[in-house]
Amino acid sequence: MKPYYTVDIHTQLETLSPFATTAGYELLEGNPQASIRFDRGAANTRHRLGIWRCTPGAFKCTEKGDELQVILKGKLRVTEENGNSHEFGPGDSFYSEKGENVIWTILETVEKVFFTHDEDLPGPGVG
Repeated sequence: MKPYYTVDIHTQLETLSPFATTAGYELLEGNPQASIRFDRGAANTRHRLGIWRCTPGAFKCTEKGDELQVILKGKLRVTEENGNSHEFGPGDSFYSEKGENVIWTILETVEKVFFTHDEDLPGPGVG
């Protein structure tokens, strides 16, 4: 079992490269800073589980896997390619599919738990 308590999710978060310099991302507003902790898998494995944190700003990206996300803290808006937008806050969850083009607008610093599956990548412990 892996409990996720909001009081201890900041431990061992690794700062990610800026969205402006990361392939597959387009910075739209501000200077959002993201950090992550993988509790299972890694960025290049089929299954990934962990914590993601991001400060306010906006960016466009193509989702890199099928992902279930639960918001622990903060507020964000996700806008789909068709223009539909959804706001999420603490306790909300949503599912996104690999290949979806979305705009993430981080309204208040967000912390989330995520589980991602990408059939095209090797399983945990492989490679």
